[in-house]
Amino acid sequence: MPGTAIIAAEGVSKRFDTHEVLTRVSLSVAEREVVCVVGPSGSGKTTLLRCFALLETPSEGRVVMDGQVIATSEPTPAIKKAGRVVRANIGMVFQHFNLWPHMSVLENVIEAPMLVRGLKRKDAVAVADRLLDKVGLSDKRDAYPGRLSGGQQQRVAIARALAMSPKVMLFDEPTSALDPELRREVLLVMRQLAAEGMTMLVVTHEMGFARHVGTRVVFMDRGEIVEESVPAQFFGSPRTERAQRFLQQFED
Repeated sequence: MPGTAIIAAEGVSKRFDTHEVLTRVSLSVAEREVVCVVGPSGSGKTTLLRCFALLETPSEGRVVMDGQVIATSEPTPAIKKAGRVVRANIGMVFQHFNLWPHMSVLENVIEAPMLVRGLKRKDAVAVADRLLDKVGLSDKRDAYPGRLSGGQQQRVAIARALAMSPKVMLFDEPTSALDPELRREVLLVMRQLAAEGMTMLVVTHEMGFARHVGTRVVFMDRGEIVEESVPAQFFGSPRTERAQRFLQQFED
Protein backbone atom coordinates (compact mmCIF):
# COMPACT_ATOMS: atom_id res chain seq x y z
CA MET A 1 0.00 0.00 0.00
CA PRO A 2 1.12 3.59 -0.56
CA GLY A 3 3.39 5.31 1.94
CA THR A 4 3.32 8.90 3.13
CA ALA A 5 1.21 11.07 0.86
CA ILE A 6 2.73 13.82 -1.23
CA ILE A 7 -0.72 15.18 -1.98
CA ALA A 8 -4.14 14.20 -0.67
CA ALA A 9 -7.80 15.11 -0.84
CA GLU A 10 -9.49 14.69 2.52
CA GLY A 11 -13.29 14.51 2.51
CA VAL A 12 -13.56 16.77 -0.52
CA SER A 13 -17.00 17.67 -1.82
CA LYS A 14 -17.65 20.06 -4.70
CA ARG A 15 -20.93 21.71 -5.63
CA PHE A 16 -21.78 23.92 -8.55
CA ASP A 17 -24.93 25.76 -7.44
CA THR A 18 -27.11 22.89 -6.19
CA HIS A 19 -25.40 20.15 -8.22
CA GLU A 20 -22.96 18.08 -6.18
CA VAL A 21 -20.16 16.79 -8.42
CA LEU A 22 -17.96 15.31 -5.68
CA THR A 23 -19.18 13.77 -2.43
CA ARG A 24 -16.71 13.42 0.46
CA VAL A 25 -13.87 12.07 -1.67
CA SER A 26 -10.62 11.10 0.05
CA LEU A 27 -7.63 10.11 -2.04
CA SER A 28 -3.89 10.28 -1.44
CA VAL A 29 -0.94 9.92 -3.80
CA ALA A 30 2.42 8.82 -2.41
CA GLU A 31 5.88 9.34 -3.86
CA ARG A 32 6.56 7.38 -7.08
CA GLU A 33 2.95 6.17 -7.34
CA VAL A 34 1.05 6.22 -10.61
CA VAL A 35 -2.58 6.48 -9.55
CA CYS A 36 -5.05 6.08 -12.43
CA VAL A 37 -8.56 7.44 -11.94
CA VAL A 38 -11.13 5.81 -14.22
CA GLY A 39 -14.87 5.86 -14.52
CA PRO A 40 -17.76 6.92 -16.76
CA SER A 41 -18.06 10.45 -18.12
CA GLY A 42 -19.58 12.81 -15.58
CA SER A 43 -18.34 10.83 -12.58
CA GLY A 44 -16.33 13.74 -11.15
CA LYS A 45 -12.85 12.66 -12.21
CA THR A 46 -11.78 15.93 -13.81
CA THR A 47 -13.30 18.02 -11.01
CA LEU A 48 -11.31 16.02 -8.48
CA LEU A 49 -8.13 16.58 -10.47
CA ARG A 50 -8.86 20.30 -10.69
CA CYS A 51 -9.23 20.42 -6.91
CA PHE A 52 -5.80 18.81 -6.58
CA ALA A 53 -4.42 21.39 -9.03
CA LEU A 54 -5.99 24.25 -7.02
CA LEU A 55 -8.10 25.20 -10.04
CA GLU A 56 -11.30 24.52 -8.09
CA THR A 57 -11.99 25.29 -4.44
CA PRO A 58 -13.58 22.47 -2.42
CA SER A 59 -17.08 23.11 -1.11
CA GLU A 60 -16.16 20.90 1.84
CA GLY A 61 -13.01 19.11 2.94
CA ARG A 62 -9.43 20.05 2.17
CA VAL A 63 -6.41 19.38 -0.03
CA VAL A 64 -3.08 18.71 1.68
CA MET A 65 0.43 18.64 0.20
CA ASP A 66 3.46 17.48 2.16
CA GLY A 67 1.35 17.65 5.32
CA GLN A 68 0.33 21.28 4.76
CA VAL A 69 -3.23 22.37 4.03
CA ILE A 70 -3.29 24.16 0.67
CA ALA A 71 -7.04 24.39 -0.06
CA THR A 72 -10.30 24.40 1.92
CA SER A 73 -13.80 25.73 1.42
CA GLU A 74 -12.93 28.87 3.43
CA PRO A 75 -9.17 29.32 3.15
CA THR A 76 -7.37 31.58 5.58
CA PRO A 77 -4.66 33.96 4.32
CA ALA A 78 -2.07 31.40 5.50
CA ILE A 79 -3.72 28.62 3.48
CA LYS A 80 -3.95 30.85 0.40
CA LYS A 81 -0.25 31.65 0.74
CA ALA A 82 0.60 27.97 1.12
CA GLY A 83 -1.36 27.20 -2.02
CA ARG A 84 0.49 29.84 -4.02
CA VAL A 85 3.84 28.52 -2.81
CA VAL A 86 3.20 24.85 -3.63
CA ARG A 87 1.35 25.42 -6.93
CA ALA A 88 4.68 25.42 -8.74
CA ASN A 89 5.28 21.89 -7.42
CA ILE A 90 2.13 20.58 -9.13
CA GLY A 91 2.47 19.94 -12.87
CA MET A 92 -0.76 19.82 -14.88
CA VAL A 93 -1.32 18.44 -18.38
CA PHE A 94 -4.75 19.19 -19.82
CA GLN A 95 -6.86 17.42 -22.39
CA HIS A 96 -6.53 20.27 -24.89
CA PHE A 97 -2.82 21.18 -24.59
CA ASN A 98 -3.34 24.89 -23.62
CA LEU A 99 -0.13 26.02 -25.30
CA TRP A 100 0.45 29.71 -26.08
CA PRO A 101 -0.15 29.89 -29.86
CA HIS A 102 1.93 33.07 -30.31
CA MET A 103 5.00 31.52 -28.67
CA SER A 104 7.41 28.98 -30.11
CA VAL A 105 7.80 25.56 -28.53
CA LEU A 106 10.91 26.72 -26.71
CA GLU A 107 9.23 29.87 -25.43
CA ASN A 108 6.25 27.85 -24.18
CA VAL A 109 8.57 25.65 -22.13
CA ILE A 110 10.83 28.38 -20.65
CA GLU A 111 8.12 30.92 -19.77
CA ALA A 112 7.05 29.57 -16.37
CA PRO A 113 10.51 28.58 -15.07
CA MET A 114 11.72 32.13 -15.77
CA LEU A 115 8.67 33.93 -14.35
CA VAL A 116 7.85 31.66 -11.41
CA ARG A 117 11.13 29.93 -10.54
CA GLY A 118 13.28 32.91 -11.44
CA LEU A 119 15.60 30.96 -13.74
CA LYS A 120 17.93 32.92 -15.97
CA ARG A 121 17.08 32.51 -19.64
CA LYS A 122 20.19 30.46 -20.46
CA ASP A 123 19.42 28.06 -17.61
CA ALA A 124 15.76 27.78 -18.60
CA VAL A 125 16.77 27.10 -22.20
CA ALA A 126 19.16 24.37 -21.07
CA VAL A 127 16.35 22.71 -19.12
CA ALA A 128 13.96 23.08 -22.06
CA ASP A 129 16.42 21.56 -24.53
CA ARG A 130 16.91 18.56 -22.25
CA LEU A 131 13.17 18.05 -21.85
CA LEU A 132 12.37 18.53 -25.54
CA ASP A 133 14.94 15.86 -26.29
CA LYS A 134 13.30 13.66 -23.67
CA VAL A 135 9.90 13.93 -25.39
CA GLY A 136 11.43 13.57 -28.86
CA LEU A 137 10.88 17.12 -30.08
CA SER A 138 14.32 18.73 -30.22
CA ASP A 139 13.80 19.47 -33.89
CA LYS A 140 10.60 21.42 -33.14
CA ARG A 141 12.00 23.89 -30.57
CA ASP A 142 11.52 26.89 -32.90
CA ALA A 143 8.18 25.80 -34.34
CA TYR A 144 4.84 27.26 -33.28
CA PRO A 145 2.05 25.09 -31.83
CA GLY A 146 -0.16 25.57 -34.88
CA ARG A 147 2.43 23.74 -36.98
CA LEU A 148 2.46 20.66 -34.74
CA SER A 149 0.27 17.58 -34.62
CA GLY A 150 -1.94 17.06 -31.59
CA GLY A 151 0.43 14.42 -30.25
CA GLN A 152 3.37 16.76 -30.62
CA GLN A 153 1.50 19.57 -28.89
CA GLN A 154 0.67 17.30 -25.97
CA ARG A 155 4.31 16.25 -25.65
CA VAL A 156 5.28 19.94 -25.56
CA ALA A 157 2.68 20.41 -22.81
CA ILE A 158 4.31 17.59 -20.84
CA ALA A 159 7.76 19.15 -21.30
CA ARG A 160 6.36 22.51 -20.19
CA ALA A 161 4.96 20.99 -17.00
CA LEU A 162 8.19 19.09 -16.29
CA ALA A 163 10.23 22.28 -16.70
CA MET A 164 8.92 23.43 -13.33
CA SER A 165 10.46 20.35 -11.63
CA PRO A 166 7.14 19.37 -10.04
CA LYS A 167 6.78 16.89 -7.20
CA VAL A 168 3.62 15.47 -8.74
CA MET A 169 2.22 15.44 -12.28
CA LEU A 170 -1.52 15.58 -12.89
CA PHE A 171 -2.86 14.38 -16.25
CA ASP A 172 -6.47 15.08 -17.28
CA GLU A 173 -7.33 12.57 -20.03
CA PRO A 174 -4.20 13.59 -21.97
CA THR A 175 -4.93 11.37 -24.98
CA SER A 176 -8.70 11.80 -25.37
CA ALA A 177 -8.41 14.64 -27.91
CA LEU A 178 -5.98 12.68 -30.09
CA ASP A 179 -6.45 10.32 -32.98
CA PRO A 180 -5.53 6.72 -32.13
CA GLU A 181 -2.21 6.84 -33.98
CA LEU A 182 -1.14 9.91 -31.99
CA ARG A 183 -2.06 8.50 -28.57
CA ARG A 184 0.82 6.06 -28.58
CA GLU A 185 3.53 8.72 -28.70
CA VAL A 186 2.05 10.51 -25.68
CA LEU A 187 1.55 7.29 -23.73
CA LEU A 188 5.16 6.29 -24.41
CA VAL A 189 6.36 9.53 -22.79
CA MET A 190 4.09 8.92 -19.80
CA ARG A 191 5.37 5.35 -19.48
CA GLN A 192 8.91 6.68 -19.47
CA LEU A 193 8.07 9.17 -16.72
CA ALA A 194 6.50 6.40 -14.64
CA ALA A 195 9.58 4.19 -15.13
CA GLU A 196 11.76 7.05 -13.91
CA GLY A 197 9.73 7.34 -10.70
CA MET A 198 7.63 10.42 -11.39
CA THR A 199 4.66 10.69 -9.03
CA MET A 200 1.55 10.83 -11.21
CA LEU A 201 -2.21 11.15 -10.85
CA VAL A 202 -3.83 10.31 -14.18
CA VAL A 203 -7.47 10.66 -15.17
CA THR A 204 -7.74 8.37 -18.18
CA HIS A 205 -9.85 6.19 -20.43
CA GLU A 206 -6.71 4.31 -21.50
CA MET A 207 -7.32 1.01 -19.75
CA GLY A 208 -4.10 -0.51 -21.09
CA PHE A 209 -2.07 2.26 -19.46
CA ALA A 210 -3.97 1.88 -16.17
CA ARG A 211 -3.50 -1.89 -16.22
CA HIS A 212 0.18 -2.01 -17.11
CA VAL A 213 1.60 1.25 -15.78
CA GLY A 214 -0.64 2.20 -12.87
CA THR A 215 0.33 1.23 -9.35
CA ARG A 216 -3.24 1.81 -8.17
CA VAL A 217 -6.59 2.17 -9.93
CA VAL A 218 -9.37 4.34 -8.50
CA PHE A 219 -12.84 3.84 -9.97
CA MET A 220 -15.26 6.77 -9.60
CA ASP A 221 -18.97 6.99 -10.33
CA ARG A 222 -21.49 9.72 -9.49
CA GLY A 223 -18.97 11.80 -7.61
CA GLU A 224 -17.73 9.05 -5.31
CA ILE A 225 -14.84 6.60 -5.16
CA VAL A 226 -16.56 3.27 -5.59
CA GLU A 227 -13.54 0.99 -5.73
CA GLU A 228 -9.78 1.30 -5.26
CA SER A 229 -7.21 -1.45 -5.71
CA VAL A 230 -4.06 -2.58 -7.50
CA PRO A 231 -4.54 -3.04 -11.27
CA ALA A 232 -4.42 -6.85 -11.17
CA GLN A 233 -7.36 -6.96 -8.79
CA PHE A 234 -9.38 -4.20 -10.42
CA PHE A 235 -9.11 -5.61 -13.93
CA GLY A 236 -9.09 -9.28 -12.92
CA SER A 237 -11.86 -9.37 -10.34
CA PRO A 238 -13.52 -6.03 -9.61
CA ARG A 239 -15.42 -6.14 -6.35
CA THR A 240 -18.42 -4.00 -7.25
CA GLU A 241 -21.14 -4.46 -9.84
CA ARG A 242 -20.68 -0.84 -10.98
CA ALA A 243 -17.01 -1.47 -11.78
CA GLN A 244 -17.86 -4.75 -13.50
CA ARG A 245 -20.38 -2.99 -15.76
CA PHE A 246 -17.87 -0.26 -16.55
CA LEU A 247 -15.16 -2.71 -17.58
CA GLN A 248 -17.51 -4.73 -19.78
CA GLN A 249 -17.55 -1.94 -22.37
CA PHE A 250 -13.82 -2.42 -22.95
CA GLU A 251 -14.04 -6.14 -23.61
CA ASP A 252 -13.65 -7.44 -27.15
